[in-house]
Amino acid sequence: MKRLNVIGCGRVGQTIARLLLEKNQVTLQDLHSRNLSNAEQAARFLGAGSAVPQLAQMHAAEVWMLSVPDTQIANVAQQLADTLAPDAPPAIAFHCSGFLSAQALAPLQAKGWQVASVHPVLNFAAPETGVRQFAGTPCALEGSELAVEWLRTHLSAIGGVCFDINSEHKALYHAAAVFSSNFTGVLQGIAQDAWRSAGVSPEMVNTLNRALLTSTTDNLLAMGPAQALTGPAARGDTAVVHAQAAVVEQWNPIAAQAYRALSTLAVTLKQHGTTLPSSDAMRS
Repeated sequence: MKRLNVIGCGRVGQTIARLLLEKNQVTLQDLHSRNLSNAEQAARFLGAGSAVPQLAQMHAAEVWMLSVPDTQIANVAQQLADTLAPDAPPAIAFHCSGFLSAQALAPLQAKGWQVASVHPVLNFAAPETGVRQFAGTPCALEGSELAVEWLRTHLSAIGGVCFDINSEHKALYHAAAVFSSNFTGVLQGIAQDAWRSAGVSPEMVNTLNRALLTSTTDNLLAMGPAQALTGPAARGDTAVVHAQAAVVEQWNPIAAQAYRALSTLAVTLKQHGTTLPSSDAMRS
C-alpha cells in the first residue's frame, strides 16, 4: 500500500483519509494543518498518522492529498515543491476543489509529479457523517492519467462513483453543483423569510417548507425539471409574475432580482425543456 500524507485536516480530508484507511487502500503517514491542534484532532479521529507542525517536516510519501481551501491550493503546492529535496522521488498529488483544475498543482507537476483533482459531490457536514454517507457519492476526476487512475481505483474501493470531467470546463461544472445544492439552500432561506414576513407562524413555516421541498424533490427526480415545473411563470401568467415581483421588490429588492431572473428562466425551461437560449441549446 502507498503512504498517504494529508495537508489540510478539514472535513473532506478527514473523511476521505478515514475511508481509505478503513478499506486498507493506504497507510497514513503525516498530517499537517495551519493549526497543529487541527492535525492532532484529525489524528485522533483517524486513529493513525502523525501531526506535523511544519510542512517542511513531512516525510516522503507516494501520495499527497491537499484538502485545503481553494485560495490556498496553489500556494501550498508551491511551498511543498520548494521543500522537496533535489533527489526526491516523484509522487501523486491531488486536491479536492470543485472549482480549480489539477493545474493548480503545477509547481509539483513541474517536479515530475502526477497531479489530479477530485470533487466528491457530497455535503460534508462533519467527518463522521461524511464517512457514513460517502458510499455512492459521485466523484469528478481530472488531471494526469496516472493520478486519475489511482484515484479512480481507490475511491471506487471506498464507495465513490467516479466520472471524468473536462479540465477546461471544470469551473462551469462546479457552478452547476452550486446551482443544484448551495442555491437550493438560499432559495429555502428566502422562502422562509418571506413566509415569516407575511405573518406565518414558525411552526407552519417549517411545515410548509417540508411539504413543498419534499414533493418538489420527488417530482424533479421522477419527471425532470421541465415536466416537474409549476407556478405562474410556467403557466404563462405574466400579469401575476409582474405583480408578484413588485411585491417582492418592496420586501427585498435583491430577492426581487432573483425572482424576475428565475421567472424568465422558468418560462424558457417550460417551453423548450432547457434554460439555455435557443441557439445555445441547439449547439449543446
